[in-house]
Amino acid sequence: MSLEIRAAHPTETLGVLETAALLRELTAGLIASNDFDDALERLVRTSQRAIPGVTWCGVTVLRAGAPAAVVASDPASRSLDDIEYGTDGPALTAIRTRDLVHVADLRRESRWPGWTRRARALGVRGVISAPVDVDDHVVGAINLYAREPGALGEQRQVTAMLLAEHAGLLLASVRDRARQHALSGELDRTLANGELVGQAIAVIMTERGCSAPEALQVLRRTSGALSIPLREVAERLVRSLARSRTS
Repeated sequence: MSLEIRAAHPTETLGVLETAALLRELTAGLIASNDFDDALERLVRTSQRAIPGVTWCGVTVLRAGAPAAVVASDPASRSLDDIEYGTDGPALTAIRTRDLVHVADLRRESRWPGWTRRARALGVRGVISAPVDVDDHVVGAINLYAREPGALGEQRQVTAMLLAEHAGLLLASVRDRARQHALSGELDRTLANGELVGQAIAVIMTERGCSAPEALQVLRRTSGALSIPLREVAERLVRSLARSRTS
């Protein structure tokens, strides 16, 4: 049995190279960030600049217990991503269905009448909204808008799907680093405010072989479970250790 290998069309090869360059640039920009909002800004700027045919770019993010966040490459296009301007549209459809939404020409679109009128008034003709899964508490969509109908074809849809998947992983890492950064800052403040807490942290680190931030988390969980102040938890632990050493 013979296998026929089809050579890649030059435009397909170019699309792969463009996508690889986009993901590489995005990774370089977010790999060390611990600021989630700044990371969203970088995501929008990079995508709008690097994807051919995209005139505007935006991100809609829904966070548990927090207002929706919207970042747009252009102030005029912000209303297209902001759920305050309507309860439906490509972004929320992508978030709700977890599927990519593609509109080649808004002049033939009828799913979101109010949103479509606003978009067409701004000059938008083509749309892609791709769902972004960050973690259990954060979901969103990256939204690509084109001035020309048909500018966001099949290759751009593939790029959008890869971009959304990659962005979700990077943004999850940003949130993890932000949490660690906040915890480290809290640890510094705790140690500065109480030598006793510092002693308790040192005891837990020794007993469990964990880091200082992890030891502080143990103290915090215990404080919450017992409904007593953190300092009192630390005092009990240090006192208990002292008694065990003298007995």
